[in-house]
Amino acid sequence: MLQNRMKMLVFLLALVTAAVWPSNVAKADSLSDIPDRSEEEINYLMNQGVLSGYPDGTFKPHKEVTREEAATLIARALKLDGTQRNTVFSDVSRYSYASGYIQSSYEQGAISGYPDGTYKPKETMTRGQMAVSVSNAFSLGSGSNGSYGDVSPYAYYYDAVKSVTSAGVAAGYPDGTYRPESAITREEFALFVARALNEQFRVSTDIDSYGERVVTADILNVRSGPSTGYSIVGKLSEGTTVQVHKDLGDWLKISYGSLNGYVHEDYTTTSHSSSSHIIAIDAGHGDGDGGAAANGLVEKEVNLDVAQRVQKYLVDSGIQVVMTRDDDTFVELEDRVDYAVRRNADTFVSIHSNSFYMESANGIETYYSSASLDDRARKSKQLATYIQNRLVPALDLADRGVKDVPYHVISETPLPSALVELGFLTNDTDASRLGSDYWRERAAEAIAQGIQDYYNWVD
Repeated sequence: MLQNRMKMLVFLLALVTAAVWPSNVAKADSLSDIPDRSEEEINYLMNQGVLSGYPDGTFKPHKEVTREEAATLIARALKLDGTQRNTVFSDVSRYSYASGYIQSSYEQGAISGYPDGTYKPKETMTRGQMAVSVSNAFSLGSGSNGSYGDVSPYAYYYDAVKSVTSAGVAAGYPDGTYRPESAITREEFALFVARALNEQFRVSTDIDSYGERVVTADILNVRSGPSTGYSIVGKLSEGTTVQVHKDLGDWLKISYGSLNGYVHEDYTTTSHSSSSHIIAIDAGHGDGDGGAAANGLVEKEVNLDVAQRVQKYLVDSGIQVVMTRDDDTFVELEDRVDYAVRRNADTFVSIHSNSFYMESANGIETYYSSASLDDRARKSKQLATYIQNRLVPALDLADRGVKDVPYHVISETPLPSALVELGFLTNDTDASRLGSDYWRERAAEAIAQGIQDYYNWVD
């Protein structure tokens, strides 16, 4: 009986392995759905034994690739040891078909996990993550090209995207985007790896980019072509920073997130230098005051980690930053405000994480205070709005809005100020974001971008 059960277990494991990453059951010339545009690269990898087709005679080029599949393909391309074994990641079983490949890729420096010790093998791999893995795995070095409209210079994958682009391993889309948050498909993955392995497959690295411009009109129409005769495809508000890809005289080809089109140059200006600005970043709570705690997270730690990441983004962009705390110490509320004023800060942003007794409560909200009906209150609301508008799509969490609440650090201050609640530690979905290194980085980048949007508006 025991032998029969073991045989059945082995059989089921084999089925799962084949379904996740097919064995070499179909040769390159026998697959029915390999796209013509990538046929040569895919056939090359199949003939090298790096990847293969499915038992039904297909390649499934549009199927999304998981993180365990990505590690497997990279390890095979590098001819690393795929022997099943224990890994450094708590959520990768030694019995997983990918365990050996994941461990070898980790030891090679091609992949990394999350701060909680997990790898999340079943999550899909994004194009940004893939750029990091391929750049590291194949030692592509630094790059000079790679200025895409949707790749922020503050993103963790920025250098990697420049690297794979300069090496000719990756290319963006015709609209000037790279789409770093999109899941990568088997076809795209194959192209990345084939180009990394064989230089004859590499592509041109020329990318049109003319830097950034700031919208000066109250509302600026974005059109589908370079004249007022073309249809309106979107609108931009004053102070918005856009990426310029082509200068067509009076018209500019631009992108802003997923919005792509043309705007008239007269309603934009060059990006403002932020070096004259000083902002106070306040990580809420500290030391004996831990704030909220749930799902294995402590608010003071989340707040400080994100605040320090925000600091790096802002400093890299030329904005001076003063931190009310940069370690696990406690600072009284009034002392946080006084410190910011004494250090000549012109703006104040406090970072917190939310909690509630009902686990269903979720989402992001940003506060300002209109305690004094003056210009400071108007600017505070605008600051909070810019941050909220950046943070919600970056974390893909519910939008709880911008709210007027007289919290001490934003009401008892002469500075334009906002208080950010990143999400609810007591909600499983929000907590999974706030416990992730990847999502904390996205949160920090979004907050920094919101602050820059505000400074562009003020200036």
